[in-house]
Amino acid sequence: MKSRGFQIVKLSPMTVVSAHALGVSPESEAWDLLCAWAEPRGLLEGNELHPIYGFNNPNPEPGSQEYGYEFWMVVDDSFTDSGQLKLKKFPGGLFAVSRCKLVGDSDGTVPEIWRDLYEKVKASGTHCWRRAQELEKLVNPGAPADELLLDLYLPVVETSSGG
Repeated sequence: MKSRGFQIVKLSPMTVVSAHALGVSPESEAWDLLCAWAEPRGLLEGNELHPIYGFNNPNPEPGSQEYGYEFWMVVDDSFTDSGQLKLKKFPGGLFAVSRCKLVGDSDGTVPEIWRDLYEKVKASGTHCWRRAQELEKLVNPGAPADELLLDLYLPVVETSSGG
């Protein structure tokens, strides 16, 4: 696997609508929940206005095929909870970001690229991982799986000048 670079990005605090599902492949169920809510409101058009992030919640456990996945869509404060979707506040913060393809990335699988990003940040001497929610931003939501791009957001903090 070829190692890739990263950039440091500061996410501002944001209000999000959350769609969550549990199961063997919960991504599609959570996505369907989000789309059923967002599409009639015209929120799936213009990803820059309503970016979409996702993450495992909870992570897969060894020996279990079931896990959870949660999608967040950024909205303004005028939105309210809606059925299975909940409104949440995200505090933002500093992140190391690297782009990859969901499937068929020549640099490896998404979990391998996550590990590479963590190792690159660790080796940078300028930043280190911090305990916070890791995110996968959908760059081109709605694209076929083999064309879907993700920006991986690893929460970081600047290290002291002494390293």
